[in-house]
Amino acid sequence: QVQLVESGGGLVQPGGSLRLSCVASGFTLDYYAMGWFRQAPGKKREGVACITRGLGTYYSDSVKGRFSISRWNAKKMVYLQMNSLNPEDTAVYYCTRGCSDVDTPPENWEYDHRGQGTQVTVSS
Repeated sequence: QVQLVESGGGLVQPGGSLRLSCVASGFTLDYYAMGWFRQAPGKKREGVACITRGLGTYYSDSVKGRFSISRWNAKKMVYLQMNSLNPEDTAVYYCTRGCSDVDTPPENWEYDHRGQGTQVTVSS
């Protein structure tokens, strides 16, 4: 069955960096756009980064220029490099199968599976 397992979250100081990883299993990664969503306490889940099958990338305005999504299909991995983190980035981050194949606002992104999430806390 489809499984997505995230890792790499933790506590980081403002201005710091983290790299999240997602290992995918149960399906052929090459065939899907893959995304990262996040959810902060009391807030709606939001899309932050998306990478298409053709390696096109899309980002939410809040992370553009700071976050970078990548994929390694042969290793069945998806990554999210997060730089210049600030307390507003504190959330549980989820790897998703699916986001978008075209450039559309994150509120229009859709997925059919997500992982269990990894906590990212940005605090001094």
